[in-house]
Amino acid sequence: MAAAAAALSLGACASAPAPPIYDLTAAKPPPMRPFRAQIQIAEPVATLDLDSERILVRDGLNLSLLPGGRWPQQLSSLFRARLVETFQNAGLARSLAGGGATANYELDLDIRAFELDAAANQVHVDVAARIIEVNSGRVVDVEIFAARTPVASTDAAAVAAALDQTSATIMTRIVRFVTKRL
Repeated sequence: MAAAAAALSLGACASAPAPPIYDLTAAKPPPMRPFRAQIQIAEPVATLDLDSERILVRDGLNLSLLPGGRWPQQLSSLFRARLVETFQNAGLARSLAGGGATANYELDLDIRAFELDAAANQVHVDVAARIIEVNSGRVVDVEIFAARTPVASTDAAAVAAALDQTSATIMTRIVRFVTKRL
């Protein structure tokens, strides 16, 4: 009897539908002034709770995962891929070091928040960016980009859409920051 109950329980888990996958979109900033230097975008750093395929929920000091949705890949890789696309959308594809090209500068990113703030009913995205001269290791400039967007619902689709909108704002600001500094 116990074995039959366990088999039914496992069968129910196996037949549960996978949560929907939500994606981020690259921002579409206006064309920007190309710069002569080559820049590479490093893989962003994020804490283990943020750097997953799941959407994080913060309620005061408590952290949990948003049920009913996930990203197509780990957040750091996804954010980097969409930021590269944002640079390309701004007409800066030639400034991105790729393949065998040697970069003059590196853009280091630290994803400090990318979550639903349940207590405030808003999403919060916070990214620190550093431009580093590759040859010397000298930090050229540092800036922190933070934005919050209200959400009408804590439904996974609404939260993912708000995080997408907010991250696009942050990505546009990062591209402007790099363009002004190089």
